[in-house]
Amino acid sequence: MGLLYDSSLMADEDCYELLLEASRPGSSSFPWNGIRDDAPYFSMASGPLAAPYTPPPSVLDIFRGEFDAAWEEGGIFQLTCHPHIIGYRSRIWIIDELIAHAKAKGGVWFATHAAIAAYARQNAA
Repeated sequence: MGLLYDSSLMADEDCYELLLEASRPGSSSFPWNGIRDDAPYFSMASGPLAAPYTPPPSVLDIFRGEFDAAWEEGGIFQLTCHPHIIGYRSRIWIIDELIAHAKAKGGVWFATHAAIAAYARQNAA
């Protein structure tokens, strides 16, 4: 497929390999999900499908819960952040707290998608 990785699909909570006609190596897929995205919690859009604004401490609790579950399973925790959404003084502290929490757990690898995809290729069965 010519792609090292993709992050536009939502087929799982953890990474998986995308194969084209069973040809290996495939592309690594890093599934995106709204529960690990800052936009649904802080986008104050109006209308019948709009989600209510979520206070920053509640967002931290959600993100921390998602991280803890991934850590316990030995899985991946991929957080989607938008600078124009979480990048404000009243919200950016969430990222600092989440990083401190992850470091305190230990055994956490902070990596780019490219680094994870390269690791997966090198360690594929």
